[in-house]
Amino acid sequence: MSQTIPTTSIEPWLEVVRQKVAAMRFGSVQIVVHEGRVTQIENTEKTRFAEDGPTPRRTSRP
Repeated sequence: MSQTIPTTSIEPWLEVVRQKVAAMRFGSVQIVVHEGRVTQIENTEKTRFAEDGPTPRRTSRP
């Protein structure tokens, strides 16, 4: 089910999504919708460490 949403109602949450995506190297951004409205935005980013050294390596794999 698809509906057209005016651009002005998209802009506030879309900017939050853009910022979260730009701030991470690997990870995910999840958009929660309730009754046709975006109500929550979550982001997950994991940091892994290489076995051969202390330098952190970021990845989205579990």
